Order: sequence, then structure tokens, then C-alpha cells
Amino acid sequence: MILVLRALGVGDLVTAVPALRGLSAAYYREPLALAAPRWLTPLVDLIGGVSQVLPTDGLTLHRWDVAPPRLAVNLHGRGPESHRLLHAAAPDRLWAFANPDGDHLDGPGWIDEEHEVHRWCRLLRHYGVATDETDLALAVPRLPVPRGVTVIHPGAKSPARRWPPDRFAAVARHLTRAGHRVVITGSAGEQDLRVRVAERAGLPTAQLPVTGLAELAALVAHARLVLSGDTGISHLATAYGTPSVTLFGPMSPRRWGPPPGSYHRAIWHGTRSEPGDQSGPGVHPALLAVGEREVLDAVTDVLGTLSGSRAG
Repeated sequence: MILVLRALGVGDLVTAVPALRGLSAAYYREPLALAAPRWLTPLVDLIGGVSQVLPTDGLTLHRWDVAPPRLAVNLHGRGPESHRLLHAAAPDRLWAFANPDGDHLDGPGWIDEEHEVHRWCRLLRHYGVATDETDLALAVPRLPVPRGVTVIHPGAKSPARRWPPDRFAAVARHLTRAGHRVVITGSAGEQDLRVRVAERAGLPTAQLPVTGLAELAALVAHARLVLSGDTGISHLATAYGTPSVTLFGPMSPRRWGPPPGSYHRAIWHGTRSEPGDQSGPGVHPALLAVGEREVLDAVTDVLGTLSGSRAG
């Protein structure tokens, strides 16, 4: 068995897809077990090549109810906690970034300013596994969802990554007047935020769909456009080739942004000197610097690029 650790969120999982597929192809005769949060299982099923999900929340040291794996791969972080968690599974070998505190010296060095997709592919290439960093596509769930809608997702895990809801509402109102069928998505804990944006945009509650993870993936796959902050849904848009506009702050798109030359626009007003801390209580200055007109212009640009491509 191949054991892989990636016990994080939606965006983290999607950016690890090329690495997971590289492992699956290299060890196609071996079952691949992914240690990840149970709630991500519907999304894991859309990747392919993963035999089972081992429910894992956080890096608390424990043992999974599996036989010692032939190989453990740390796609979670630099260690040492994640390294120690995998060592506890007693694998024959561990592939991970070098970290003496995690009792692992065999591995490449960690680079902070590196795109997340490239990071994990580089790790596997160090160990001789071929990867394709463009291989981000996910299967489309066969679920009944509205098609051709513009998805606005105002939430994010950290308050620092949430563009002000009044600005989302102003953009939603403008797009609705321009003929977009706007829906406002979010987690169960973001219901109040969704209602606030919808009310200020003049949208009915019918345009606040209740979605599980599979339904959200299907909605994005069939959407006209996705507008959000730097959070998991923006990575779903990349995976499905759905045009998107993503507002970044505090983390730079150099690390988490969409691939260049695609139907995605990243808006970022930060600098290299700004810290990547996402734990602050307020909205990050890079996000506050983003204006409504700039976002609307980006929407026009990305949809115009798509129309021009289809016309050609």
C-alpha cells in the first residue's frame, strides 16, 4: 500500500492532484490510501486512482488501522509534525521534504516562494516519479444543478481573505443587471454572509443554493463564471476550466494562483515584502485595495477572452 498524507482543505487537495496522479501511475499495482478529512471524500472520488480515504483531521499523532505501508508520502507540509505522523505508520520508506527535526534527511529542500502545484510535483520528481503539473482536471459529478450561472462565493476560512460583502453585493447587482444569473454559494457556517450579500444585491433566496461538496463541484463545472476570494472554489474553477476572477490577499497568486495563459484572472495588490500570515482579525490590505470596477473589468476581460477564442 502507498500512504499519502494531505489532511487539509479543498484548494489544498486540488493543487495536489497532479502529484497524486503521478503516484497512482507510478504504482498502479498498489492501492493508494489518502489520509485526509472525511468530508473531502466526494472530491477525492473525482480525482481517480485513490483506493480509500483514511479520515484524518489535523496532525495529532495516532495510528491508522492499516498494515504498515510500503511507502508513505508527505504531501501535507515540510514537517516535523507531518513527518512524525507518517513515521508512526511504520512505512518501509518515507518520501518527504528534508527536515532533521522530523527525522528525515533524505529529501529536497523546502522553498517558501513556490507554487503549491509545483511544490509537490518537484518532491515526487526528486524521487523519480514523473508528474504533469497541468493535469488538474476533475471528473464532473452527474448531478442536477443549474447550468450557465455566475457563481459568487464571498466566504473564506480566514477573515483576512474575505473581500467586504458590500463590494461583493455591488458586483452581484451589476452583473445581474447585465444579464448574469447570479447565485451566492458558501458553507453552512457562511449562511449569514450569503444572505447579507444576496439582500444587498437584491437577489431572492432561491439564488442561495444549498450544496454539498459534490453539488458545488458540479455547479462550478457547469458555471459561466466563478468570482471569489483565494479559497477552495477558485481551485475548482481551475480544475474545470471555468472562467474565474479570484481576489488575492494576503497570500500571493505566485503560490496559489491559477495557471497563466488561462481563462482565469487573479487580482493582487500585495508585494513580496508583505507577510503571508492569514490569521489576522481583519481584511488584508491587498484585498481592501481591490475596487468593484476593477473586478467588473476583470469579468469583462475573461469572458471576452473566452468569446474571442470560441469565435476563432
